[in-house]
Amino acid sequence: MANDYSGDRRTVLTLDAGGTNLVFSAIRANKPVIEPITLPSDAGSLAGCLAQIVNGFERVKERLPSPPVAISFAFPGPADYPAGVIGDLPNLPAFRGGVALGPMLEEKFKIPVFINNDGDLFAYGEAIAGFLPRVNEQLAKAGSPKRYRNLFGVTLGTGFGGGIARDGELYIGDNAAGGEAWLLRNKLEPGVNAEEGCCIRAVRRVYAQQAGIAPEQAPEPKVIYDIGMGEAQGNRAAAQEAFRRLGEVAGDAIAQALTLLDGLVVIGGGVSGASRLFLPALVDAINDVYHKPGGPQRRLIAGAFNFEDPAQREQFAKGETRVIAVPGSSRQVKYDPLQRTAVGISCLGTSEAVAIGAYAFALKKLS
Repeated sequence: MANDYSGDRRTVLTLDAGGTNLVFSAIRANKPVIEPITLPSDAGSLAGCLAQIVNGFERVKERLPSPPVAISFAFPGPADYPAGVIGDLPNLPAFRGGVALGPMLEEKFKIPVFINNDGDLFAYGEAIAGFLPRVNEQLAKAGSPKRYRNLFGVTLGTGFGGGIARDGELYIGDNAAGGEAWLLRNKLEPGVNAEEGCCIRAVRRVYAQQAGIAPEQAPEPKVIYDIGMGEAQGNRAAAQEAFRRLGEVAGDAIAQALTLLDGLVVIGGGVSGASRLFLPALVDAINDVYHKPGGPQRRLIAGAFNFEDPAQREQFAKGETRVIAVPGSSRQVKYDPLQRTAVGISCLGTSEAVAIGAYAFALKKLS
């Protein structure tokens, strides 16, 4: 089970790194302890970007009542995350040839430094203090003996990110490339990766196609969502189809992952706010069937339930729990034969989940 650090008094410095801005903070007991500090990334200059990173952490450290025990944050890849070495980054062009960012910060601040992928830390944060404990609490209230220990987290936004939390541990992989959901196959366009069917540009592209307008005329996903909900002017059918297709592609990719992972699924990222338009299609895609001689075969052993739908959430929590006798004994045990998973939306928010994941990862390593 994931460790609970909600009562831990140690402080960890964190960073949300992007191509435009660097957002610094500090976490204690799973909560931010200062207002975030935002600095421009100076993406075109390696020396400038590294100086901004050091400057940001120094400014956060000055505001803390006690010294931090570690630095832990998400940074874009490719990277050798365990070694703290960043590779050639598309959004930060100054990073080329391998930059030992982690070791540099360790020398500067004299504390351990941990760097990971944002998708990984999102999944870990949701396993620590978000969707996974939320689901287990519902099961306990329903009197179910079932509990979950594994979680697949995906983010839908500019890209299609992923991460795996397994039995209280963050699964990174031998090449620091575990959970790379964006490279799964695209159901609707098998020659293309899944990310091209379930990200911001996919929603805009499909809306433009369905509405018969030029791609550059397509509004942003938030506006397309409002159109689909009937709250803004536009082609409502096109908007609904754009999100339905996103759900179908994302759900199929998630089903591919679940055949190997077997756990819960939580969704974050900027597009997750449109879940009312894509989540039903996403869950339907996970529950799809293969068509083979002799009849259909379920896509997964475990059935998927939409945890944001009250009726499905109740059915999921209730399960098929029964009491059975132990052969040759007067004992009885609870048994729930319903194999199932739940798919839901982050209740923490993506940024907070990443920060909690970074915090927990550092404390677990220090332990």
